[in-house]
Parts: sequence; C-alpha cells; structure tokens
Amino acid sequence: MYGKIKRMNRLFDKESNHTLLIPMDHGATVGPIDGIEKISNTIQQYKENLVNGIILCKGQLNNIEIISKCNIPIIMHLSNSSLLSPDTNNKVIVGSVESAVAMGADAVSVHINMGDKYEADMLKGVGKISDECFRWGMPLLAMMYVRGGTNKEDGRNVKMAARLAQEIGADIVKIKYIDFQSLKETIEGVTIPIVAAGGEHSSRIETLKLAKEIMDAGAAGISFGRRIFQDENPKQLIKALSMIVHENRDIEYVNEYIMGEVKE
Repeated sequence: MYGKIKRMNRLFDKESNHTLLIPMDHGATVGPIDGIEKISNTIQQYKENLVNGIILCKGQLNNIEIISKCNIPIIMHLSNSSLLSPDTNNKVIVGSVESAVAMGADAVSVHINMGDKYEADMLKGVGKISDECFRWGMPLLAMMYVRGGTNKEDGRNVKMAARLAQEIGADIVKIKYIDFQSLKETIEGVTIPIVAAGGEHSSRIETLKLAKEIMDAGAAGISFGRRIFQDENPKQLIKALSMIVHENRDIEYVNEYIMGEVKE
C-alpha cells in the first residue's frame, strides 16, 4: 500500500492536490494523428511542474528517447482497440501491471465502454488488472465512458460509470464532462479523485472555459489530450491550464497571460 501511495502522490501537485494529465494513447486506436506523429518530440515540450502525468501505450515505453528524457510521471495504458475493428468499443487488455512495473511506469490505465455488448468482458479484464494493482501497489486510472447500445451519455449514467470505477478498485476515474451540475453530483457519489476528459480539439478559449468549469465543479483535475497536443502552441496552453488547475486563476487573468499582457 505504501508503494501505491508514493506513486499516487507523484500524479498530483503537492500544493494544490490537483492533477493535469495528458493522454497520448490515441495512436493505438486512430493512428499517428496530428500532434503525436513523433511522441518523443511532443513530450519534450512538457514540464514536470506543469504536467502531472502523461498516458502512453506500452509500446511507446520501448522508446529509449522517451524513457531517458521524460521527467514526467507515466501512466501506461493497458486496453486498446482500433477504428478498423467491427467492434471498436470493445477495449481488450493488451498488457499487465507487472510489465508496467518493469518499464518504470507510475500508474496504469484502462478503458471501459459501459452499455456496450462487450461490457462484461471489459469488466472482467479490468477486474484482473485491479487485482494486479493491489498486489503490485500500482495506482489504477479507469477511463469510464457510456458508449454502445441505446444508453445515453448523460449525467445519470456518467454518475453510475464513476461509481462503478470505484467499486471495481480504481484509484482515479476519468469521465466525460456533461455539465457543471452533473459533475458536482458525480463527485459527491465517489470518494476517489475524478478527472474530466477534454474531447476533440477546439478553440483555445473554449478549452480554457471547459477546464475552469470542470475545476469549479470540484474535480481533482483534467485529462486533455487533443485539446493540448493539437494546439498551435502546446507549451503556452499548458501553462495557462496549469494556472487554472493548480492556482485557481480566473479566465480573464489567464487570457491576459496568454496574450502576453501579464508578466511572470
């Protein structure tokens, strides 16, 4: 348990106790999209004191350049599928906690699509990963989405997804942001940290507004991928997001900072 606590602490800022995560596992599902064609180059733009963790598939941890130069905690993603599959929503386990430990990861993550016809299989796989996490003292991040069947990804179902994550042993849960009130209610239903996803790339102002709403609702942090690594200036955007996540800055201040009107 002590080992898990130490690893968890690395994923959260010591002063704010919040986290800014950047998922970069998209390559397994959709290929080398803009921003992560060469992941090692992208990672070099991130600083440890601003980014609390990056999410990578295990194959990227074979890249010596990434491991030797990355000073940011790494979360190894253990479940994948591809857009070429007739059942894209069926995320299967492709790694183990033992391999994550061997590769020097600080945590592992899994993806479950609730409501999909293969939900039971995904839960079974994640259950085994959760058991391994207990044995190895490894934090588990569960990415919980409501996809498949006739279920809507609304506040009620997202709340259920977050609670399921805790019940199966997750230490952190990542969910889709529905709206401010739904997120507040979801947070009240669990005792583990909740981070909210960013979704597709959008304008910078929309990204900042989204981050502010998420944090004001009481979330433990954000998990923004494409909104960050597909931005025209990721380093600048990360600094702005860090101000919101870790310093509780308002949008006006951060906008001025981005425009260069506020001096460091």
